[in-house]
Amino acid sequence: MSAAARTARGWLEERGLLGEDVVGARVDGVVYDLHTPLPAGARCVEPIRLSDPDALPIVRHSSAHVMADAVQRLFPGTRLAFGPATDEGFYYDYERPDGAFTEEDLARIEATMREIVAADRPFERIELDREQARALLAARGERFKLEHLERIAPPITLYRHGDWFDLCEGPHVPSTRFLRAFKLTSIAGAYWRGDERNPMLQRIYGTAFPSEAELRAHLERLEQARQRDHRRLGRELELVTFHPWAPASPFFLPRGAVLYERLIAYVREQYARRGYVEVVTPQIYDAELWRRSGHLPSYAANMYLALTAEDVDRIVERLAGRGPLAADEIRAVVADAVRAGIKPMNCPGHCLLFAARRRSYRELPLRVADFGRLHRFERSGVLHGLTRVRSFAQDDAHVFCTEEQVQDEIAAFLDFVHEVYEDFGFGPARVVLATRPDQRLGDDARWDRAEAALRAGIEARGLHYEVAEGEGAFYGPKVELHLKDALGRAWQLGTIQLDFNLPERFELEYVARGNERRRPVMLHRAVLGSIERFVGVLVEHTAGALPTWLAPEQIALLSVTEAQAEACHRMAERLRAAGVRAVADTSSEKLGAKIRAARVLRVPYLGIVGARELEQGTVSLRRRDEELGTVAFDVLLERMRAESVPPSQRGREPVSWSEPRGPSPPSRRM
Repeated sequence: MSAAARTARGWLEERGLLGEDVVGARVDGVVYDLHTPLPAGARCVEPIRLSDPDALPIVRHSSAHVMADAVQRLFPGTRLAFGPATDEGFYYDYERPDGAFTEEDLARIEATMREIVAADRPFERIELDREQARALLAARGERFKLEHLERIAPPITLYRHGDWFDLCEGPHVPSTRFLRAFKLTSIAGAYWRGDERNPMLQRIYGTAFPSEAELRAHLERLEQARQRDHRRLGRELELVTFHPWAPASPFFLPRGAVLYERLIAYVREQYARRGYVEVVTPQIYDAELWRRSGHLPSYAANMYLALTAEDVDRIVERLAGRGPLAADEIRAVVADAVRAGIKPMNCPGHCLLFAARRRSYRELPLRVADFGRLHRFERSGVLHGLTRVRSFAQDDAHVFCTEEQVQDEIAAFLDFVHEVYEDFGFGPARVVLATRPDQRLGDDARWDRAEAALRAGIEARGLHYEVAEGEGAFYGPKVELHLKDALGRAWQLGTIQLDFNLPERFELEYVARGNERRRPVMLHRAVLGSIERFVGVLVEHTAGALPTWLAPEQIALLSVTEAQAEACHRMAERLRAAGVRAVADTSSEKLGAKIRAARVLRVPYLGIVGARELEQGTVSLRRRDEELGTVAFDVLLERMRAESVPPSQRGREPVSWSEPRGPSPPSRRM
């Protein structure tokens, strides 16, 4: 029998490698299940056991099928959409005509899943032609699967266990008995194919692991994540609120505004040391800017466009008396009348600033920073608290430099983010190089140069990095910095993107040595990224217990009785005069209630002032749950001053990825 006709099961069985815990195989490095024919010329076939990380997606995908089987048994008439494995588990989307799923339904579905697993139904891969698949799916009324069938290329395969089947490419475990540990976790809404113009479906999320112990550990992490959820903590800590009249646009409350502005002040302090200049640019630009930059053709679906009363009058005038028009004709009239767009990013405006006057090579690199508010239309299905919003600001900057300076700028950026992330208590970042996407501006030669420059900048620091093929921006490749929080979850925060295209589109020039005119290179970079998103990540990373230098209130002074009220207020005033964010609680509440209130808000330090402390000029100091004893006020003041600055500014040398660089060029006028 040839290798092309054999499955991995047969190959492994012949060699005595098909153990009881084998769920698939790596065939020349590619994951296959035991049901799929091996490709011609397969050389290396290795077993995938349940303990292997590659087994997890197979287990989860198979669990999704068992869940869908259970749902259709319990709720006849329910139609299926997609049901993939994910990084956290699996889900399936359903159209259920008789009502919405409830938490009680999840328990029933789980019980039925256990019955299916106990029956030890083998999975079977069935290859068939399009007409056969169409007939089977039509007989079951699977309209979403029928639509999907028309989009997929042969071979067309179904996977079946028992009497239940689904249109699917696999991979799947050999039998349902391998699905030993699963849990359905939540219900949500989801549009078919993620498009809000399509039908709303119901999505059931679940997770699965090879063992109960792994499942329990995962569920414990989920509970920790729930406790740390920034949406809940944002309300409890009085940081942020939302309103449906400003969808996905956060309102920062006074405590949240202090944190927000402190983050910006921290970045500004970094900029002052690293040769950046800050600018303020408009919110709304003529549509011609977005055509020139390429955003209207490439990014229009994510932009807010602006209409004035004159624009509306122009639309009415052009449509009046023209009779019935097709939708495309109406759309063309409206698009032509729109004269402005609200900025989703700062880079085109910074190009206008660069072009505002003649530039010399002596000014380069020119590092231009902007905290301007940005607006992007994100689909409702992806919005999530502060981490996916429609209105936000970034610690956004653009570096205009020569091509010879690119590598140094990338290296300086990597040193920059390393120091910043250390200050916030994050570990080393995972570095990812994202390369050219299918839809992009510029020719391949330009992209080759851009990607090569980014590689050289990373490698100059001796950093390990991964490549994400096709995930660059439409105007240039990028380096992404991915951090893990306290729960081990990955977040992509910092990024630097190399762009030859915008300088070309805006015809930017500088005067080089010898009076020659040259095109600068443009680097787009952010360290924290969206400030809103960073607040959400930081709140979850710290469980709301922000470091002292960032906390909205750094210390709360609590009086035991009314007799100490005046002293508490005097101490708070002296601390505030020294730059410490101090408050005094001299209310009539009992001391225990005052302590609880401060703890709810995660105030780092509590200073208790009773009769003895008043007499001695001291405070009884606590740092969250740690008793620090009685200290003199002057000692407290020095301690609070020391902890009011970031760790990198407390006299220590920050750990660097490289040898120290020379001083940054002086700030240049715009």
